[in-house]
Amino acid sequence: MHILVTGATGFVGRALVLRLLRDGHHVRAWVRSPRRAADLLGAEVDLVAAGDEAALVRALTGCEAVIHLAGESVGVGRWTAARKRELWDSRVALTEMLVRAIARSEPRPQVLVSASAVGYYGDRGDEELDETSRPADDFLGSMCQAWEAAAHKAEAHGVRVCTPRLGLVLGHGGGVLEQLLPIFRVGLGGPLGSGEQWFPWIHLHDLVELLTTAATDARYTGPVLAVAPQPVTNLAFSQALAESLGRKARLPVPYLALRIAKGEAANALVASQRAIPARTLALGFTFQFPTLPSALSDLFGGRDRPDFARAEMAPTSPYLARRAPTTVLQQSTVLAAPLSAVFGFFSRAENLGIMTPRAAVMTIKSPRPLIVEAGRHIDYELQVGPVRRRWTTEFELWEPERRFVDVQTRGPFAAWWHEHRFTPRGEGATQMDDTVYYRPPLGPIGRIADALFVRPRLRDIFEYRAQAIRLRFGTRPG
Repeated sequence: MHILVTGATGFVGRALVLRLLRDGHHVRAWVRSPRRAADLLGAEVDLVAAGDEAALVRALTGCEAVIHLAGESVGVGRWTAARKRELWDSRVALTEMLVRAIARSEPRPQVLVSASAVGYYGDRGDEELDETSRPADDFLGSMCQAWEAAAHKAEAHGVRVCTPRLGLVLGHGGGVLEQLLPIFRVGLGGPLGSGEQWFPWIHLHDLVELLTTAATDARYTGPVLAVAPQPVTNLAFSQALAESLGRKARLPVPYLALRIAKGEAANALVASQRAIPARTLALGFTFQFPTLPSALSDLFGGRDRPDFARAEMAPTSPYLARRAPTTVLQQSTVLAAPLSAVFGFFSRAENLGIMTPRAAVMTIKSPRPLIVEAGRHIDYELQVGPVRRRWTTEFELWEPERRFVDVQTRGPFAAWWHEHRFTPRGEGATQMDDTVYYRPPLGPIGRIADALFVRPRLRDIFEYRAQAIRLRFGTRPG
């Protein structure tokens, strides 16, 4: 299918794009800045610059499905009158424009999957909620009702409409974990308010699978809950997250502190939604991660996690002969795709961005098209903490469909040597092994920084990278 995605450069959007590409769909992204989106989405996505309604009609030309994820984050900033208008317009007004454009397009898309949220229900205590439960009359509830109603107007033009109500998404590189992990990793995490409120969550992989299914399965119409079938309280979630990180959840955040910091938005942070995806399950959707322990085990339990060790014996390399490394990072993943497809993806430098967390704000500075071969250089710009840094990569070794090595010739590390090795496995699978030898800057101080800052940051980046390639190719047991 040819599928138009709005909100494609966001946390869920980037994951969805990778999942759609795995199935061979042609993905078109409607984006504010095609130049920036090219760095975030890679070489396999068609980019269309956002503009007026006429531009959107042109973007819809030839598309059979639309997955609409665009919208300002409700968790950012205080809910002033101006901020509420921004939130409303980014969801309701934009959806209304999208539906008008669908009505004008020829031929029209066959399906619109338009995201909504569990904020539809408001604060409901211990009441069990499903797709048929009444909405709330607060700001989020009213906005979600109007948002869904705007999407359903496309039905008058013969378009199938599905409005998945998203819970809190658990995954690397964004969502609720991006805000919580820095706090929980240093042992300062804890429940919000009383912690008794129900916490409707979903693993990122299950969410993009559900969105993909909703776009391709004609039975998916109307609201479906995009939440795991076993909700937990915020206290239970906080304790389980802390335990998965080897920490304790000892420091609750009082509601008064949230109210002072967030204003009215604090109410959404402590709202209780005991949401059960009754219709989603009735349609036969199978959750890969139905329980919180299974989700946290996947995210933090060792699968695809990078290992760190002292660099006892570095490979023979002209680069490493001049720059002695101190640490080696290793990661291995078995992908459910043939070697030619996997190597082809990784050998295109344009795809580096979609495998890099958005927070790194990676920008390719070299002119395109990028040519990859031994001796070639590529210039990037990355966010390292609060500072933007230039990074120049040189390809020291290039052996097609076997391995390649890139080294940092300019950047934040005193040494960085990265080997990507590809090995065919049975039944069309490919094993990919990453080995990085590096040395942080600043000598003895750098070693302290390595333990406190560098390794945690590299772990985040490589865990995100593993998540991205699992979405793009699928995995098989190693």
